[in-house]
Amino acid sequence: MPEVPSPVAGDPAPDFTLPDTHGTPTQLADLRGEAVLVFFFPFAFSGTCTSELGEIQESLDEFEAAGVRILAVSTDPVFALKAWQESEGFDVDLLSDFWPHGAAARAYGVFDDASGHALRGSFLVDADGIVRWSVVNRRGQRRDLDSHVRALAEV
Repeated sequence: MPEVPSPVAGDPAPDFTLPDTHGTPTQLADLRGEAVLVFFFPFAFSGTCTSELGEIQESLDEFEAAGVRILAVSTDPVFALKAWQESEGFDVDLLSDFWPHGAAARAYGVFDDASGHALRGSFLVDADGIVRWSVVNRRGQRRDLDSHVRALAEV
């Protein structure tokens, strides 16, 4: 299980730089001034992850109205995320934590060494880079996406 504790409300959000589906680096620190939902998920193309991202996609207007950008992160390679994004029509930023494998997930305390992927962890980061809300679920446990929308009041 994770070696590092996950950040909680009031903690600074660990910085990371990860490539998006076009290979363009995205650095969390560069997004200061806007709120961000860092949304870790285990695998592209899996049923639960596709369903969760689909629900986020359906609620995208609410996130945008609250000024929250979504960064969905997995340990999948860039090419797998790009194919998944194209097949599902996701409009959120998908970031690859493939190499060094799971470095961002480890920094957030959501990397599962036994399986080599991220757990389902969500971290709502305010414009100053401070975690305002978070949830981390056990392996195999789906997130309550309504709680994500309710958490928008924290930023």
